[in-house]
Parts: sequence; C-alpha cells; structure tokens
Amino acid sequence: MTKETRSLTVCIAANTTWYVHNFRSRLITQLIENGYQVTVLSPEDEYVPRILALGARHASLPMNAAGTNPFAEALTVIRLVHRLRTIRPAVLLTFTPKMNIYSALVARLLEIPLIANVSGLGRAYIAGGWLWWLVRRLYWMTFRKIRFVFFQNEDDRAEFVRAGIVHAGQTQRLPGSGVDVDRFAHTTRRSRESGFTFLLVARLLWEKGVAEYVEAARRIRAEYPGVRFRIVGFLGVKNPSAVSREEVESWAKEGSVEYVGAVDDIQPIYADADCVVLPSYREGVPRTLLEAASMGLPIVTTNAPGCRDTVEDGITGFLCRSRDADDLVNKLQRVLTLTHDERIRMGSAGRQKMILEFDERRVIGAYLRVVEDVCSK
Repeated sequence: MTKETRSLTVCIAANTTWYVHNFRSRLITQLIENGYQVTVLSPEDEYVPRILALGARHASLPMNAAGTNPFAEALTVIRLVHRLRTIRPAVLLTFTPKMNIYSALVARLLEIPLIANVSGLGRAYIAGGWLWWLVRRLYWMTFRKIRFVFFQNEDDRAEFVRAGIVHAGQTQRLPGSGVDVDRFAHTTRRSRESGFTFLLVARLLWEKGVAEYVEAARRIRAEYPGVRFRIVGFLGVKNPSAVSREEVESWAKEGSVEYVGAVDDIQPIYADADCVVLPSYREGVPRTLLEAASMGLPIVTTNAPGCRDTVEDGITGFLCRSRDADDLVNKLQRVLTLTHDERIRMGSAGRQKMILEFDERRVIGAYLRVVEDVCSK
C-alpha cells in the first residue's frame, strides 16, 4: 500500500458486519464516490459479500459483541491492534460502545485519528450501578484525546460533557443514523374496520420494552380482539437481557402477539402496519422509528432519551412513560380511537418531520466534512 493510497483509507470498525450493511451502506458508497478507499473491520458473517459488493474491502475481526470475559476481551484488543496496524487508515470510524472504547484505546496507541459515534449508552447505563461506573470510567480514560465524537441525541451529549469525558467543542449532535426518505417512501394507508395492526421492530431485548408491549397487547386484545400485535426482530441475540425463544413462542401460543422473525426487507412489513410501537427505556435514536415515520406511520414510543427525538407528541404520534404498561395501553387506545383521516394526518406529519430533520443525507454530509477535515491535516 502506497503512502498516497493509505492517506485516503477510511476504516469502519463495528461489532457486526450486519450493522455496517444495514446502517452505514450509503456512507460507504459516498465515501468511495468521494475518492476514499473503505475497509470494514468486523466479524465474518453472511453480510460480508454485501459489503464487498459496495466496493469496500473487509478485514476479519473475531469478537463477541456482548462478551465480558476479560481474557477474551483482551484478545479482541490485541487483534484490533494487529488489524489496524496492517490497515493503517487515515481515519477510523466507530459506532457502538465496545468498539468505541476499544478503538479509542488502540487508535491512541497507533496515532490513528478516530471519529466515534455514541449511538446510545446501552445496557450499562440502563442497568446503572457498578457496570455504568466502569463503562463511564473507560470512556473517560479513552475519549479525552479522541479527534471527534458524534452523538445521536442531546441527552447523551450532555451526559458526556457534564462527566468531563469530552469537551463540547469536539462534539456534534446528529439526527440519529438518519433515514433514506426515498427508500422508505410514504405509502397509502387503507381504512380498516378490523385487523388494525401494531408493530414492534427491534432486537428482542428486555430494555426495548418488550414486556410492556406484550402486556399492552394482552389488555388491548381483551377489549379489541381483532387488533393484531406483531413483533419483528432477532432472537438469540448474544446479550444478557435477550428475550428467549421459549418466551416469544409462549406469547404467540396464547395469541397475544405474532412473531414474524427477522427480515431483510422491512418495507412490506411497515406497509402492512397501522402504527409502530417502541416502548424502549433509552436509545441513541431508533432507526426503526425513523423508517416507520418516513413511510407515514404514526409512532408510539417512550418519553426517553433518543426515543422522544422522533415524535412530536400528539402530532406525529404519542409519547408514553418508560417502563409503564398502563400508560402504553392508554396511548395505544388513543391511536385506536383516532379516525382514519386523523391517523393519515398524523403519519403525514411524521413523514414531513423525517424529511426536514432526519434525512440520511444530513448525516452523510456531516461525516464527509469531518473525514475531509481529518484527512487534510
């Protein structure tokens, strides 16, 4: 690799290749079109060929995204050092808590400029106690010399600045990961006398509010038996708070919810829904809500960091209290009592909000400007 080529290499490091493909494909495409060479550093999975099809390179990084074994984690850091020493990018981009922390440590050691994205504070913050103390300490130790940090919501940015982890001047708030408003286009909603469909799209983790969603489904269906509650998302996630397959199957057997599974093409699922629900405890900014709103669906989510950014309460959807099934039921009942035209207006307002505030092109433009600034120095 020549010095000239190396100066144009952008490395994207992530816990899974699935994440890069689903959330950063357009960023990769734009970086390549702007003359950069892109290498994705992530574990091998079935999405690697799709990354290669975009014109990027792939370097394997075996790791356990949710692992906590200190010896295995130390081995991951050693592998990261070896891979980055080989790739030697002009700039490194990261997006998830573990990769942010490990990469900040290694990038400092190898003198590689790092642009991190805090896409949410995750399970550690929600759990609190010693785990959040430890993660916050790790962020403080590794982020002080970082080149630039993007935050997906103002709550997380304020938390990091207040804790002295970063300086405000080295940060910028982005509208989540953005949404492709052309791909997730507004669809015509049909009027239904029965079969109204609520939809939850998420990794099946308890902190996504899955228990509250199922409880709301039980209560709503007792009063409105024709209403459907669907769930789309991965089972078997390597995470201590993962919902088990047995639990999901028991909910489906009792008739509370329909489990669709994990799908690559989510647009038809949104098109068949009437309202998307995410009772999450905390997020960066949930991509699923951006996609649903872009397609003209009303949203019900929690008044929690990241989630509340996506909704104008009472205008594009409704906000409910976190960890409160009673309030979630109340908001879902409000959706059901709206007329068809009122739901159409709510969905249209949500679509307009996505175009004005969350268009993915804004996110990509911000990245291109920062990457260009870093590579020009």
